[in-house]
Amino acid sequence: MGLFEKAEPDNQTPIADHSELSTLLLQGQDMIPQLAQAHRSWGLGTADRWGLDQQTGLITWTFPDKSATAPAQILASYNRSSGSWMWAWANPSILPEMSRASGEIRDWAQARGHHTLAEPTIAADDQKADTLSALALRITEATGFYRGPSGAAFAIITFGPVTLTANDGSTSTFAINIG
Repeated sequence: MGLFEKAEPDNQTPIADHSELSTLLLQGQDMIPQLAQAHRSWGLGTADRWGLDQQTGLITWTFPDKSATAPAQILASYNRSSGSWMWAWANPSILPEMSRASGEIRDWAQARGHHTLAEPTIAADDQKADTLSALALRITEATGFYRGPSGAAFAIITFGPVTLTANDGSTSTFAINIG
C-alpha cells in the first residue's frame, strides 16, 4: 500500500483525509529549507562532529570555536542501502524518552486513518524518506531538523532551542518560534 493510499475502511477505522496530509506535506517541505537556512546562521551543517546522548536527550555539534547543544527527539532511521525507514518508537535501541515525537506521529496517523504512516518500518527510497521527514517535521511542529549521517544510514532528528557555548564559556540561545 502506498503512502497516500488507505486501507479499506471498517466500522472502526477513520477514513483518511488526504487533503490534510497533502497540506501538511507541502508545509513540511517548505519548512525544511527554511529551518536549515535559519540554523545555518549558527553553523548547522558545518560542525566538525556531532553526537546524540540518549540519556540526557541532547544533541551536540562541536566546532573549533564553540559547541551547540539542543534538546532532541529521534523520529526515525533511514537506511539507504536496505531501502528502509524505521520509526524510532519501533526501534528497541532508542530509549522511549527519545522517541516520544515519533510515537505522536504514529498516534496522529492512526487517529486519522493513515495506517501506512503508523507501520513500524516502511520501504523507502530517498524521495519517500524526504516525504516522511517533511510530514514528520510538520506534524510534530519541530523547530529544528537534522539528518545525522552514520554510514549508509541517517538518524532523522528534530531539536529545539540551541544553546551556543563559546570556548571562553559565554553562552547564547538560538530559538525559532513557529506559529
